Amino acid sequence: MKVNAAGRWVPDEINNHPIIPYQGVGKHIPRGRKAAPPVVSCANYPTDGDKVIPTLRQALKLAGLRDGMTISTHHHFRDGDKLTNQLFDTIADMGVKDIRWFPSASFPCHAPIIKHLESGVVHHIEGSMNGPLGEFCTRGKMKGQGVLRSHGGRYRAVQDGEVHIDIAVIAAPTADPFGNANALYGKSACGSLMFALADSQYADKVIVVTDNLVPFPCIPWQIQGNYVDYVVVMDEIGDPSKIISGTTKVTRSPARLLIAELTARFIKETGIMKDGFSFQAGAGGTSLAFVVYLKRMMQEAGVKAGWVRGGSTKYLVELLEKGLTGAILDGQTFDLDGVRSMRDNPNHVWTSPFTSYSYHGKGHFASMVDVVVLGATEVDTNFNANVVTHSDGVLLHGIGGWQDCLFSKCTILAVPSFRGRIPIIVDRVTTLCGPGELIDVVVTERGIAINPRREDLLEAVRGSSLPIRPIEEIKEEVEKICGGPPVPPKVDKNRVVAAVQWVDGTVIDVVKMKID
Repeated sequence: MKVNAAGRWVPDEINNHPIIPYQGVGKHIPRGRKAAPPVVSCANYPTDGDKVIPTLRQALKLAGLRDGMTISTHHHFRDGDKLTNQLFDTIADMGVKDIRWFPSASFPCHAPIIKHLESGVVHHIEGSMNGPLGEFCTRGKMKGQGVLRSHGGRYRAVQDGEVHIDIAVIAAPTADPFGNANALYGKSACGSLMFALADSQYADKVIVVTDNLVPFPCIPWQIQGNYVDYVVVMDEIGDPSKIISGTTKVTRSPARLLIAELTARFIKETGIMKDGFSFQAGAGGTSLAFVVYLKRMMQEAGVKAGWVRGGSTKYLVELLEKGLTGAILDGQTFDLDGVRSMRDNPNHVWTSPFTSYSYHGKGHFASMVDVVVLGATEVDTNFNANVVTHSDGVLLHGIGGWQDCLFSKCTILAVPSFRGRIPIIVDRVTTLCGPGELIDVVVTERGIAINPRREDLLEAVRGSSLPIRPIEEIKEEVEKICGGPPVPPKVDKNRVVAAVQWVDGTVIDVVKMKID
């Protein structure tokens, strides 16, 4: 074990592979060249372009499925995914073991995969774990160690050769026999397939699974058929209605509505809200309410955003359709209004984790955003933040694009001061996911704390009626209400169950096995 630049103990290895400890923001500079998939020949593929295989089992067999491989999937259906469980049931039925599952994220709908983790079909998961899978990992039940990456970090890991995908399985709402695919049409339309882009580009074998096979050419294509080996047709691959979840609905809580309003007022009163500005909001209920308040303020001030970043929702779509922004640059859609808009509006553009987030590129969109509004499970008095565990230390959330968005020109965390009588502002976050130097403002219902590093923001709100307070003062007030700070979780200090990577591939923190 060694101490990284954030003061966190990290192991020398994760899953028997050496790790690089976090060195600080912008300190780790990669060397070498990008990874590459195998060279292939058209001589090995049908001359008529028809790559359709009768069953997923046959496609996996043709792809050379064997023990110890890395299999990737994507999460555009969120809790409505109907392919991944079938995929691992098929792998189990084929007698294959020790698979590394490399999803762009997992959701509660994937709880049936626990039986495959217990039986050894799946060795470990490298991807965000939401709900039951996160609980399973935290209790030390997974054979290997989890690895949590941001959306940009996942693309970077594949691009850099840190993760080699043997077989990518891509659920595509529409595809043609050649393998061109999109998520804009068909009964399972979910908007985008861009989180599967790296998988299609770098995997040894690529299987597209669709429930809407159309004649060649499938236009537009988000996944190019030239990367695809096999196409499989199934009755149903996903339920797009379930891309909407409890975290993608506007809050009804009076306290959280106040947080959303204060956030919008802060952006207005600091002068960030001006013609041509750009912003991004998360998909949580408070962030969505913030967009509603900001829209009203933009209309009253006659201000138009130059562009906004998705995940898109109907609230961002309304901005576009009412002329309050010139474009939506969208990584994924969070509701069916977003799907419709991405399909029909040329100014609603799908983007990939490479263009939006990957830190090992020649710049990315995230750093160009004027202001981003995000959530967090914990924030400490040094403005460090946690998004994967709560104070109990249990993995229940994924990183998503959260880390990547911290490179915005102004990063705001809009959070309640406590949840279930557990304070959110603490002395030291349970799990470090984002360094405080990149987090500028914390907005709670009890006041707004500005990072002392941001003297410009402090000056901008001087004399304002906004409730600007030191973060330590808010923390002390909340602890009096809640009866003190959170009780630290009981963990096995010698048992690391998951590593949290920073965007550059270094390890910023670890999660240790929870003990009841």
